[in-house]
Amino acid sequence: MSTFTHDPDALGAKVLSVALIGPQEQRRKAVAGALAGSQASVTREFTSYPRFDDLPRLLDPGYDVIIVELDTDPEQALDLVENICGSSSATVMVYSAGSDSELLVRCMRAGAREFLTQPIAPSTIAEALVRASVRRPPTNPLKKVGGKLLVFLGSKGGSGVTTIASNFAVALAQDSGKSTVLVDLDLPFGDAALDLGINSEFSVANALQNFERLDSNFLTKLLTKHSSGLSVLPAPDRYLQLRASGIAVEKLVTVVRQDFEYVVVDAGSHLESCKMLMDIGAATYLVTQVSISELRNANRLITEFFGSGGGKLEVVLNRFSPRSLSIDEETITKALTRPVNWKVPNDYPAVRRAQDTATPLALADSPVSRVIRQMARKACDFVPNKDTKKRFSLFG
Repeated sequence: MSTFTHDPDALGAKVLSVALIGPQEQRRKAVAGALAGSQASVTREFTSYPRFDDLPRLLDPGYDVIIVELDTDPEQALDLVENICGSSSATVMVYSAGSDSELLVRCMRAGAREFLTQPIAPSTIAEALVRASVRRPPTNPLKKVGGKLLVFLGSKGGSGVTTIASNFAVALAQDSGKSTVLVDLDLPFGDAALDLGINSEFSVANALQNFERLDSNFLTKLLTKHSSGLSVLPAPDRYLQLRASGIAVEKLVTVVRQDFEYVVVDAGSHLESCKMLMDIGAATYLVTQVSISELRNANRLITEFFGSGGGKLEVVLNRFSPRSLSIDEETITKALTRPVNWKVPNDYPAVRRAQDTATPLALADSPVSRVIRQMARKACDFVPNKDTKKRFSLFG
């Protein structure tokens, strides 16, 4: 028996939690056998390579070590290793019946820490576990909860989603005092960067086209910082025929939620992306206006996705002017099947001035900015103290 087995302090007080991923049962069981008696416990075995969109659920238990078989499908296994390494602090190991040097190098580049060649001696895996233990923090920190996800969706193109989403994000970054990012998924013509007056070398397209290697370090290189403290991942500044897959969008959102406490997404009127984000717990702001076509679209969306009362939805009535309503408020409520949560007034001069100067509305006092700031404060449970009230007296 390995001396490792008799040294309970070698891995610290906590037994390492291990996930085994291997389609070939015999080889997977052999690895589990090599782990038997060590200061590690196989928490779960996966009999196939998980899909990338299943990774958040796979990683949720917070495994210390994840061991992946290479031989069944080396390319898929390498992609899996790279995605796990970009989404988890777990030590990733790989195992194979061969010892191909080129494959070993590719595994290391993907992020794997150990290359185990079968048959694996218990002492070999014991030493690998000791190294994994050294990389583990001495105390187990509380599991980081993903940042709050807030998605803005328009009932129709031209509803004013970008104006509200970008200014909401600025106000949220300022009033919460917490890390906040705006992701422009209104492809291919998103213009949040234009509203904020920023230029960026990179865009959300770089993240979506390279989602396999997307991690915190890569994300940092793509972001642009606004003077308000808001981080921005803008849409491309030129036309791109880019159709973002659900896997790519989910990977992007997973990574940004790990790094930011508030994630604001401008989804434009693209329901596909928004639907996926709803499924992972996003709070949705449905932006519409007082017109028959927009209210009809809003009714369809609410009935289809929020009709049972499920989901987190707030309805935003944009460019609201009670004096010129052609449809009364009672009819609007019936059309939407629920009361309107927010009424953003029609203040064309303020919006036009902000667009012409590339200065966010949220940074100046106007009827529009007051409502948007109230929305942001509610989202972050902001309670102004006396000093804050004085400092932000313009906004109520």
